[in-house]
Amino acid sequence: MKRPNILLITTDQHRGDCLGFAGRRVKTPHIDELARTGTHFSSCITPNLVCQPSRASILTGLLPLTHGVRDNGIDLDERTGEAGFAGSLSAAGYATGFIGKAHFSTHHTFARTGRPECQHTEAGLGPDWSGPYMGFGHVELVVEGHNYWLPTPPPGGLHHSRWHYGDGLGEMRNRLYQTDLGPPSGAPQTFHSALPVAWHNSTWIGDRTIDYLRAHRDEPFCLWASFPDPHHPFDCPEPWSRLHHPDDVDLPRHRTTDYDRRPWWHRASMESRPVGSAEVQALRQNFSRIPTQPDAQLRNIIANYYGMISLVDHQVGRILKALHEYGLDEDTLVVFTSDHGEWLGDHGLMLKGPMAYEGLLRVAMVARGPGVRAGAQVRDPVSTLDLAATMVDYANAAALGPQHGRSLRPLLEGADAGRDYALSEWDVAASRCGVELKLRTVRTRDWKLTHELGSGAGEMYNLADDPEEMDNLFDDPGYALRRRELLDMLSERPADQMPRRLPASGVA
Repeated sequence: MKRPNILLITTDQHRGDCLGFAGRRVKTPHIDELARTGTHFSSCITPNLVCQPSRASILTGLLPLTHGVRDNGIDLDERTGEAGFAGSLSAAGYATGFIGKAHFSTHHTFARTGRPECQHTEAGLGPDWSGPYMGFGHVELVVEGHNYWLPTPPPGGLHHSRWHYGDGLGEMRNRLYQTDLGPPSGAPQTFHSALPVAWHNSTWIGDRTIDYLRAHRDEPFCLWASFPDPHHPFDCPEPWSRLHHPDDVDLPRHRTTDYDRRPWWHRASMESRPVGSAEVQALRQNFSRIPTQPDAQLRNIIANYYGMISLVDHQVGRILKALHEYGLDEDTLVVFTSDHGEWLGDHGLMLKGPMAYEGLLRVAMVARGPGVRAGAQVRDPVSTLDLAATMVDYANAAALGPQHGRSLRPLLEGADAGRDYALSEWDVAASRCGVELKLRTVRTRDWKLTHELGSGAGEMYNLADDPEEMDNLFDDPGYALRRRELLDMLSERPADQMPRRLPASGVA
């Protein structure tokens, strides 16, 4: 079979159930169509619960403690990154591109690191720089992309920032972005932005992706298009921010904190003061934490979050239409997924942190392409960790580095190649939530266990009977055998962890 083109589309902080076809009342017609004409993995998890480690795992196919990015603020070693799927496909003759939010390296650094994503390095790269970076031959980056921090003005900033300010209208765009068209939501980090959609970074990524497809339609390509939304702040522009009425959104059934029935670190990680400088503490307290919200405010957050997703879905539709117009859709493997999810009010929690509830751990993964079954669902537990091996497989390339992931191609094409479990891991720094944790999670079709190695505490849920994760069975003697089976799965992790921790280069 002819080697296919590969198009990976990702979102940021996007729950696996927040797509129309997945059951919630969010309008995503184009991704729904992708699922109808392709295969949906309904038990796909992230290898880590926050951005930088999970993105490094997608690229390299390695678990976080092996590639070394154990938390945000730690840079992926460039040699490890270059041996990931992009470098492997580049070596196999593919044109490789990255457009959007990379976050393989830290932006808010303590000092100059020399990385293109570093806030102290951007200005020195020059206007013509477009890679290579982490194995990708061509890159066009949105640094961060969450407008809590506005695009970096000249002489700093990279591709999106240069476009943002390039016509002299950047400051006007900033003012419009920060204008709340109201009425006030009453919820933190949530408003109807006055920024016109044509100037939104989701639109920019859609535009640049289509341009890349046009330019490379006559050669095999592998492109990663990475949208920063629906990551907070919840700042969707009109009219998308009003596409879902707050009265019509899905509220979690259990939306109050219930720390007394959880392991000790649930309360400790939410109530302890982050460790570090004043800058670190301010970021973690004011940006990374949102307290439990009353129903009215939570509805406003969810409606805005849905709008952000629908705006991305619109760009996905434009990209898929371009594939068709350029005669590429029959020869292109398209994969849609996210780096991690979002609590979105589950158990009274917002955003993300060291509690591996399904809303945060599970992400959507949908694939369509040559040989991929249409309208199929795979319930076996898989991981975004498997994407690197999958792309190397479809490209008939040689992996330049070791991989923990396994190709999803047999599952996509209907072979009898079941999976028993998938793993996620996180060594949480005290700078994030005030306590250090060593979390190891295993997910099967119907069960999930998280073990905190430092204390031995844990949680275990029967997802088939208890999908809302209310009853922690970890210490229940009646489930001791099940706990042992799941712990044994954790112990099967390859013993190739990085012997020394990589130092933090910044905050995020």
